[in-house]
Amino acid sequence: MDEDNILNLVKAVLGYRSTVRDELLKVIIKGVISELEKTIGIELDESNDEHFMFIVDLVAFRYKHQGGETMPRNLEYRLRNLIIKYRGKNDVG
Repeated sequence: MDEDNILNLVKAVLGYRSTVRDELLKVIIKGVISELEKTIGIELDESNDEHFMFIVDLVAFRYKHQGGETMPRNLEYRLRNLIIKYRGKNDVG
């Protein structure tokens, strides 16, 4: 995934223009991508806007709430759909 494009969109969603929070946001981006790919098993596709926007929205949520709240229903619903549609597609024989 293009982490720079994700970072720019996350900053736009959060309303940030400076680079002060970039390092923290980059770590959250890497963590979300790693979690989706390695822990949950979703095969992310850079050209898939659904994947891209889910990562942007989840990163913004995690930044705002710093792990203190449960995931909102809309994100949870979208994650479940991603799992159903994209988890280990190549594993099917």
